Amino acid sequence: MGRKIKKTYRARQTPHGKQTVRQLMGHGAATNSIEVESPKDFDRVARRWNVDYAFYKTGPDKYLLFFKSGQADAITACFSEYSRRVLKRSKSQRVPIREQLKRAAAELARQPSHKRERAREAVHEDR
Repeated sequence: MGRKIKKTYRARQTPHGKQTVRQLMGHGAATNSIEVESPKDFDRVARRWNVDYAFYKTGPDKYLLFFKSGQADAITACFSEYSRRVLKRSKSQRVPIREQLKRAAAELARQPSHKRERAREAVHEDR
């Protein structure tokens, strides 16, 4: 009358996409690394390419990107798209309006005010 209980075990699946360096090294595959400036931008691009990668912070605004050597072709394509985005972003950055106003005020302060003096002199000569 006893019921047989079927035990199911989850097979350990290897994680994909963004992961920790320890998890990536645990895959047993060889890894490579590249320096990356903004991991958030790379993360957005890498999701489309389905690559396994991990970031390691080396300093302020400096990160190492670890990836599997077997996925070098996918990483190369992903990295080229990422670098295009970074270059495009740096070219298209606008100067904030407050900064433009500060620059204009500084430019006006540097210019001599000859027009004002000439106008006053002309008024005095007429008298």
